[in-house]
Amino acid sequence: MTPSIIEQVRPPVPADKLDGEIDRLLDATESVHAEGWYPEVEVVRPWSTHNPRISGEFARPEAVRRYLHRELAALVAAGATVTVRAARPAVPFDDPAFFAALDEDRFDLRVKKLFLFGPERMALSLDRLSHYTGTPAESFQRHVLFTNYAMHVESFLERFPDAERPDRDGVQMPAYHHVRPGGDGVSLVNIGVGPANAKTITDHLAVLRPDTMIMIGHCGGLRNRQELGDFVLATAYQRADHVLDEVLPADVPVIPSLRLNSYLMDALDAADATYRPGVVHTTDNRNWEFNQSATLQRMQLARAVAVDMESATIAANGFRYRIPNATLLCVSDKPLHHEPKLAGGARAFYEASKRKHLGIALDTVERVRTEHPDGLPGSEVRSADEPLLGNGPDGA
Repeated sequence: MTPSIIEQVRPPVPADKLDGEIDRLLDATESVHAEGWYPEVEVVRPWSTHNPRISGEFARPEAVRRYLHRELAALVAAGATVTVRAARPAVPFDDPAFFAALDEDRFDLRVKKLFLFGPERMALSLDRLSHYTGTPAESFQRHVLFTNYAMHVESFLERFPDAERPDRDGVQMPAYHHVRPGGDGVSLVNIGVGPANAKTITDHLAVLRPDTMIMIGHCGGLRNRQELGDFVLATAYQRADHVLDEVLPADVPVIPSLRLNSYLMDALDAADATYRPGVVHTTDNRNWEFNQSATLQRMQLARAVAVDMESATIAANGFRYRIPNATLLCVSDKPLHHEPKLAGGARAFYEASKRKHLGIALDTVERVRTEHPDGLPGSEVRSADEPLLGNGPDGA
């Protein structure tokens, strides 16, 4: 039997009552879901000529409550009417229909809709986030840092000793959360080494709609005047990671968020850090040095300044899923200059660089938090006719 829960907010809503009205809507979505149904959120936007009505179905809406509150409040304030109702029974994981619903090739990303993902995809990603990170998906904050070294975890826990930690040992990509009201804190995920993990975590994290993603890993420096401990600020990526080629061809330009990069540059200057902006070559072959010619030729053609194994993957998925992202790497070796990464030297380097590296990223997050409390402008990550709510009178 379909739940009888139907809630609606119609404009005009006084500013002092808006938060309460949106909370009432979101409480209704969670009540519908608790009864075993996917809640549907319908938005009617009188200013839109081509897409006046958009809607979306959700699984575990409490996981994106912060995001929905912000976006729906802006829509109602702009004059939209929002309605919540039960859409259809939630599909269990072991139902054959669940697997069929996961195929993004059947989900037209170019059609204007309220949310980028279907509820089955959302449910699976939320479950897998808990599996891979050892923390509930609901614990993730608006700003997410990725690392592939335990030393950054150590620095993060020094900085935030009360951070939420994984609930068990041995998880594949442990996450740590400095929780602030409204999800305004920072999450750090140790994704390990390689593009496969980078794709996996960002595939699933995308359903939470984070405001920022920043990679703070290490790289091989490719230029003569780079020194160990110098930073690299990615301005573009050469994709040789291959894990996303079937869904995002390698000739599609992928660049980091210009705003995030400008904030990172300011933080680097404030920290008196030596850095070089430029192209980062991301490879899926940790031992590319054993068969050098093809990789070296590509690096030279792109005028790459650094090589790593994760940055382009995170950036490409950020591009696919419309999430502002950036990359700040630290040079840990110089493979072309007789300074390979060796165990003893690496340990000394890591100890010297870890706090400064994390601090620059956190300073950048703080600036985003201060200057863009409602998130970075969406125009940097999507075109005018793409999905994701589209609040305001200029929404198509």
